[in-house]
Amino acid sequence: MSQYEPGFTGKIANTYQESTPSWPELPKALGGPNVITIVFDDMGFAHPSCFGSEIPTPNIDSLAATGLRYTGFHTTALCSPSRASLLTGRNHHSVGMRGVSNWNTGFPNMRGGISPRAGTIAEVLRTQGYATFCAGKWHLAPMEECTAAGPHHNWPLQKGFDRFYGFLNGETDQFYPELTQDNQHILPPRTPEEGYHLTEDLIDQSTTWIRDLVSVRPDRPFYLYLAFGAQHAPHHAPDSYLAKWRGKFDEGWDVHRDRVFARQKEMGIIPPDTTLAMRNPGVRPWIELTKNEQLFACRLQEAFAAMLDHTDAQIGRLLAFLEERGMSDNTMIVLLSDNGASREGGPQGVMDEWSFFNNEWENVDEIVANRLDYIGTKKAHSNYPWGWSQVGNTPSRWYKSQTYGGGIRDSLIIKWPKEITDPGAVRTQFCHISDIASTVYESLGVEQPKILNGHEQMAMHGESLRYTFGGPVQGTKRGPQYFEMMGHRAIWSDGYKAVTFHDQNVPYENDTWGLYNLNEDFSEMHDLSSKEPERLKKMIALWWEEAEKYGVLPLDDRGIEIFGSKSRPGSPHYGNTYTYYPPIAHIPSDACPMLSGRAWTFTAEIEVGSAPLEGVIYARGGHNIGHSMFIRNGELHFYYNALGKHQRVSAPISLAAGKHTVAARFDREGETGTITLIIDGKDVGSVHIPKIMRILGSMGMDLGCDRLSPVCPDYVAPFPFTGKIEKATFEIRSRPTKIDEQAEMRAEAAKE
Repeated sequence: MSQYEPGFTGKIANTYQESTPSWPELPKALGGPNVITIVFDDMGFAHPSCFGSEIPTPNIDSLAATGLRYTGFHTTALCSPSRASLLTGRNHHSVGMRGVSNWNTGFPNMRGGISPRAGTIAEVLRTQGYATFCAGKWHLAPMEECTAAGPHHNWPLQKGFDRFYGFLNGETDQFYPELTQDNQHILPPRTPEEGYHLTEDLIDQSTTWIRDLVSVRPDRPFYLYLAFGAQHAPHHAPDSYLAKWRGKFDEGWDVHRDRVFARQKEMGIIPPDTTLAMRNPGVRPWIELTKNEQLFACRLQEAFAAMLDHTDAQIGRLLAFLEERGMSDNTMIVLLSDNGASREGGPQGVMDEWSFFNNEWENVDEIVANRLDYIGTKKAHSNYPWGWSQVGNTPSRWYKSQTYGGGIRDSLIIKWPKEITDPGAVRTQFCHISDIASTVYESLGVEQPKILNGHEQMAMHGESLRYTFGGPVQGTKRGPQYFEMMGHRAIWSDGYKAVTFHDQNVPYENDTWGLYNLNEDFSEMHDLSSKEPERLKKMIALWWEEAEKYGVLPLDDRGIEIFGSKSRPGSPHYGNTYTYYPPIAHIPSDACPMLSGRAWTFTAEIEVGSAPLEGVIYARGGHNIGHSMFIRNGELHFYYNALGKHQRVSAPISLAAGKHTVAARFDREGETGTITLIIDGKDVGSVHIPKIMRILGSMGMDLGCDRLSPVCPDYVAPFPFTGKIEKATFEIRSRPTKIDEQAEMRAEAAKE
């Protein structure tokens, strides 16, 4: 025995001739099956054509034809919570992910990162000898931790993945993504002009990893977590796909929803007696829209369809790759969406998604006249209107973030050739996203460890779906499942569902609950609360029991306003001063100085050399919304890009070699403000800002260049600064006049 390797079973003597070698046992999983989970973002229940859509998705359909479709699959209603539940097999509140990972409310149910007491599929399978790969959207780390400075303990590589290539935030521009490779931020390998699109890049990376693995270690199985940015806004697709969908939706959402509903019945996706949900509040009959409103809405839906079409084609590339290398029959593939179709396009749709979050509705007539052809391209950041979103959620009502069917009932496909005996069949069992991890473990014969990475593991909350693989079965093995999202609540038990829509700041005891028998009422249209008040009372009581059991409390109905609230005490965002020493890596949006709705001053201490002075000093955001301070043609500029409305202040600048300061001061005046340029302490010009952008988009900040989507069309990215920035400082000089300012904004938006 060796004191340095306690498990050594050979013999150690003075020489190797006298000694007996011994090797540790090989991982049991070597030679075992591969696993791929494909996660869509904001794809509604009906969006794949094998679930009723009129948008062909032949490659997704091929998985359904060789696997199983689950029509009783449910998620958490939002992206980060669903992904946390998927990867851990536990309920999202229990692992610290009540809402999106950008939030940390100070309570155990909302830390913004997954508890180490809930190991991920990647962490568990890696102990079995699996190679583990993560491509695409992460959104499971507090965004203030997602800078080059870390800490990195919530990043993919520290959560069990050997390789990561994708983006850390909740969304990204598909043409100009904020990319991270492993633990390092990188630039996209090509430009949009060179044909770049993120979805294609993710497949390129995934197949490269797999090819490298099977070339060198064909005995090692792999787990690939492939999480697309599609179908989340912005809806971006190559021009050829956009052209393909021109005019396909001109009949409007009422006609298309009726067709999808009929297709679902014909396909056996929904029972023949299902009632189609009424139009959601705010969804107008198509014929009541003006011609321009119809043109705008159709073009937005065309971009969504083009993106889904394009993403399906990339899935086809992955499937073809597996088939060519003989890996298809030995690979379990799980395809799902993380929540229902999005409501973040508002009632009319948006050219720029951030107009919704800034409560700044756009002029449809102006867009149709001047910018309609931008939709779907690098010049837009669009999301479709509620009417098209409800088509994607057919036959249900409501949307993402809500606990009715439109928010939590999603499409699920599982392909597993070794065990599924009736490929192409439909399973109607109630199931939940927390069931996926248990399904993977049982199918692979892997036991969940009691201790992982030194942390005692909490019990699994999901139930394996393997019992559905061997042929049609009656009923479900599932016990009760609660739902909660920003105060909206629901519970399923024994086929019945109790659900309530919560209005923010209304006492929870005033919420009105509905009761539905999902075995007979797929779309939750026939409320039984008045007929079975005792059953409803018991189910509400059960919700509170489950909430206590799984760490749902305290209830918290805040949402987007958390972005503007005071940060964690002791964090850099808790103070008022941010100091940087360029050159530094790109900084994600949630780790940037909190300028929105505040008075602030930005100062750059620069050194001028002999080269002509030009380039970007500070840039935040992208082509759709943001700031840029730059020097060009002998002038210093500050460019304020506000959702297509642009303000600029410029002043001549001529600096001798040596050290200088350039600054911009923003003085808030109610809902407006003034930006003043300052050179070496002297005010040199100002411009009035008629509308403050409280949220500056999802793209982060650069100092000394503008690396991705250029904020200002005057220059071509990255337009590097030719001088030297020795120090850059942001001083926050005030807080918003009302702490609940963004809460009011959200409430107003919710009324639409």
